[in-house]
Formats: sequence, C-alpha cells, structure tokens
Amino acid sequence: MRKVFGHAFDHPKVWQREVMAGITAFFAISYIIIVNPLILADAGIPVELSVFATIFSSVVGCLLMAFVANAPIVLTPGMGINAFFTYTICVQMGLSWHEALAISAVSGLIFAVVACSPLAGKLSRAVPASLKCAITAGIGLFLVEIGLEKASLIQRGSNSIIELGSLTNPAALLAIFGLILSLWLYLRNVMGSFFIAIIVTSVVGYFAGVTESTQITVNVADIHEYPQLLMQADFSHLNSALFLVAVFSMSMIMVFETMGLLEGILPNQAKFAKTFKGSAFTTIISSAMGTSPTVAAAESAAGIASGGRTGLMAFTASILFILSLFFIPLLAYVPSAAIAPVIIITGAMMMQQLEYMTFNDFSEWFPAFLVVVLIPLSGSISTGLAFGFTAYPLLKCLKGSWREVHALGYVLGFLFLLNLVFQARF
Repeated sequence: MRKVFGHAFDHPKVWQREVMAGITAFFAISYIIIVNPLILADAGIPVELSVFATIFSSVVGCLLMAFVANAPIVLTPGMGINAFFTYTICVQMGLSWHEALAISAVSGLIFAVVACSPLAGKLSRAVPASLKCAITAGIGLFLVEIGLEKASLIQRGSNSIIELGSLTNPAALLAIFGLILSLWLYLRNVMGSFFIAIIVTSVVGYFAGVTESTQITVNVADIHEYPQLLMQADFSHLNSALFLVAVFSMSMIMVFETMGLLEGILPNQAKFAKTFKGSAFTTIISSAMGTSPTVAAAESAAGIASGGRTGLMAFTASILFILSLFFIPLLAYVPSAAIAPVIIITGAMMMQQLEYMTFNDFSEWFPAFLVVVLIPLSGSISTGLAFGFTAYPLLKCLKGSWREVHALGYVLGFLFLLNLVFQARF
C-alpha cells in the first residue's frame, strides 16, 4: 500500500485527510446507488439487479484509479450518460437495453483505443483551452442545477422554465441549513467538512421529519440473482445505422467529458494519461457487468476539495461502495437535502474554470458560452459539447482566423454537427 500511494502514508495527517476525502467523495456520489438503477429501469433493466451492477462497477473503477493511476478520482456509472443510455438509445431510438450495453462496450473500446494511442494527445491539443474550461464549467453548472433541484430550491415553472421553490418547504429549509453549515466548515478548513455536513444535516432532517425513501427493496441476500445481468450485451445489430449513430454519440460524450473533467479537477496533471486510460477500460467492464458506462464522477471534486490527492481517496471510496451492499436501505434514507449542498458547492468550484477564459475574444468566448449554458439547459452534456465544438471553427472562419483552428478541430466540428443532425432525426 505504501509503495502504491507513496507520500500518503508519510504523515498521519496526510492519510487521514485522504481517507476523509474518500468518505466525502463517496457520500457526495452515493446517491448514484439509488438513482442510477431507477433511471436504467426505464430502459428495462431490473432495478434490484442494477443496484449490484452499479456498486460493483464503481468498486472496479475506484480500484483501477487507486492502484493503476494513483489518482483521487471516483469512477461510477455517470449521470447524464445513463440518461443518454436510457432515454436516447432505448426510449427514443427504440433499441433494447441489451443492445445499449453492446453500444456501451463498443464505445468503451473506441475510448480505450483513443486513450492508449497518440490520438489522445492530438485530441487534447486540438481542443482549444476555452472549450476545455467550458466543459468543466458547464458540467459544474449542471451540478449546481441538479443540487438546487435536489434541495427543492428550484422547480419546473408554471410560467417559466424554472422558478424558485417554496421556501416554506421543510426540505428546502433543511438544504439551506446544510448549505450554510457546509460553507462554514469548508471556509474554516475543517477536515472532512462536507462529510460532517452531510451527517449533521441528515440527523437534523431525521428529527425534523424530512426523510424520503425509494421503491428499491433489495438487500445483500439477493446477490445470487445478479449473474443474470452479466454479459448480456447484444451485438446482433452492430452494422445498423442506429447502432453506429449511438456509438458515435456515446464515444464523443465519454472521451470529451472525461478529458474536460480530468483536466479541470485532477490536482496532478502528470497522472492524466493513466487516469484517462483507466477511465476508458472501466467503461468496457461496466458494460459486461450490466450497467451504463462509468465516468469520472464530477463529485470527485468534493473529495479533492477536502484534500484528496492520491489513489488512497479512491481506494477508500471503493471500500465504502462494498460496505454499502449491507446498508442500501439506510442510504435510501439519506435525504437529497443533505447531499444537495455538497453538489452545489462542488459545481461552484468547477465553475471557477471560467477564470481562465478569454473573454475579450468573442470567437473564443461564444462557443465556450454555448457549452456552459446548453449543458444544464438541455440537460445533456453531449448537446452542449456538440453546439460548442460546431460553433468554434465556424466563428473562427467568420472572423477570418481560420488558421487558429487545428485541423482536427474542423473534423470534430463536422462530426459534432452530424451528431446534432442525427439526434434531431432520431
């Protein structure tokens, strides 16, 4: 362990900080254990089995981050891409969840080829810094929106897209309490500030009667049924147009979302290559395990903000995912209002990437602006990326600065434009 995690064991305060960061990151993303199966249920995947797939794929992903990349990144089935898996591939395109798993596997293979070849470096250089910052900031704003919704502070408006939620709602009041507590502890540099805030807010919510439960009635004794979900991918329509369109879209989401996120939150960019490769291979494994693709969780930033710098943070999260098998009913009763403040603050931290934007060049800023606003407004990371990557070379040409765009930038812009066309078609 010492050889793997290096300086994390040199001082007690360091490894304690790493462990606390892992606990914080786990609780910030723990909702995925409940939410991911509920989303995939709309694709037809049995909820009770999907819980196990979500947990086991997260364990594998975190262990890869810990022992291969030694990076403070938590890999779990991702929000956004699980919605693409369910509502775009299965609901809109009409493909089965078995075919969606096959699409995930092929997309993961493409991701792995990119990650293990010089193409990864070329793509990284081809994507302008403004779009990289925008991806992180856009996902951050998306997290803020999700957090505010979980906190019942915003809701679908009757006369507008979004409106303020009722401040008399006990859940909203609990979330405000949790937000103030989280900010106070964080600004005071209290170790494990977010974890402490989640626990305290949950306890306050329990005594205040602000609790919630889901329809998931699974326990660890049901694990013997999980093999029914293993290796269920259906490749019979590999050559169909629908299959290939879905593969392209999912591949683009995984490659550029991961690239943008890691470049935005990874404290040590020297670990980028191994982390990027580990993320790619875990997506293939997740397909075999019967769930939507794993991604680098944006909530990892909560652990990093708490001091996580090595794979010990990811290892701690993996242990907690294993232990969660025995506490799934308890996790279901941690109210969204207790988790929401951490998600909101994490999103705000990610939006600090806007600091590095070039605001005085509108041909740089406007494509980035499209990414930032369309990710949360459309509820789709792929849509935000598509508009931003398509607009960038277009604006540069309109300005007469077409030489500033890397040759691959034009290729990506064209491919993302095709993606938008096909998404509109299907």
